[in-house]
Amino acid sequence: MVRAIKGTLVECDPSIKSIIINIDSKDNEYIIEDLDETHLVVKDNMVAKLKVELDMRLRENVPEVEGDSDSDQDVK
Repeated sequence: MVRAIKGTLVECDPSIKSIIINIDSKDNEYIIEDLDETHLVVKDNMVAKLKVELDMRLRENVPEVEGDSDSDQDVK
């Protein structure tokens, strides 16, 4: 009998995809199919959990910028 798994198409840049694959490599609980350089199919019920994991990884690896950022100032 054929078994179907509901999935969500995720489009991201290759560096983010690499992090998602790394997260999934531990237990294989997120990715259904690796389609190409920028697309993955992720289990629909695991998308929220994957977002949390990805956010944690990005916070660990990407330093927050502080100081005189033009994007934080109001344009007059």
